[in-house]
Amino acid sequence: MREDELFDIEMRLLLDGVRLVYGHDFTEYAEASIRRRVTQWLSSSKFATLSEAQAQVLRDPEVFDSLLRGITVNVSEMFRDPHFFKVFRQQVIPYLKTWPFVKIWLAGCATGEEAYSLAILLEEEGLAERCRIYATDLNGAVLETARKGIYHLRDMQRYTRNYLASGGRASFSDYYSALYDHAIMASRLAERMVFAAHSLATDAGFGEMHVVFCRNVLIYFKPSLKERVLRLFNGCILSGGFLCLGVKETIDGRDVACQYDELAPNIRIYRKRYEAPEKKTVR
Repeated sequence: MREDELFDIEMRLLLDGVRLVYGHDFTEYAEASIRRRVTQWLSSSKFATLSEAQAQVLRDPEVFDSLLRGITVNVSEMFRDPHFFKVFRQQVIPYLKTWPFVKIWLAGCATGEEAYSLAILLEEEGLAERCRIYATDLNGAVLETARKGIYHLRDMQRYTRNYLASGGRASFSDYYSALYDHAIMASRLAERMVFAAHSLATDAGFGEMHVVFCRNVLIYFKPSLKERVLRLFNGCILSGGFLCLGVKETIDGRDVACQYDELAPNIRIYRKRYEAPEKKTVR
């Protein structure tokens, strides 16, 4: 048997064990992506093979946390894809202003940059006091980073460019304080956020939502898991609400597609249609 075939067998056994012991199901993640990340984790670990690592992963939560950090995708930045945020500001915010209170689910929030970007945008649009952002992620370590809201100061220059390109109306430096080589996000931004652990692969929905953000997450899932997650979101989004995906993601060809209209071409912001009222039969 070739080495790569043996590795794939070891990986399937390891992921099955993780699912049974910890309840985290990675078996429906895209094979190429999960294989690459498991390989990278193994090369940086003390283990020679996945078979050698398996016992420690299943018996030692700290070793499992190391594996979890290795295989989950935590790439994020503030106001990523500025044009998306500009369209959101121009075309979605007017609808949000018509509701007395707005709930937003940001699934796969990683280290929180997108959550703080959204909080800044909502504050500038006068919606801060009547919005709540529910930011969730599978990885507890990155959630802790998000809760703290402390980032490298070297990144602020790039984030400032993104912010301005997205239609920002103030000075981006008003939203953080510099301390040595770190930037600490203003505490008022986190006051409207709830951070919580959540697995899109195994957990239930997150309540009734006016907006669901899940950008650049579905690309790492197999088609069957994409369908499951989109149905999960659809069950949470209220009529007239919005689903926001990454630029390389779409609902085209999915079961839920017939219930949504794309707000702007190629931006991946979809609005859920209002259900037509049932006609009553007059007897």
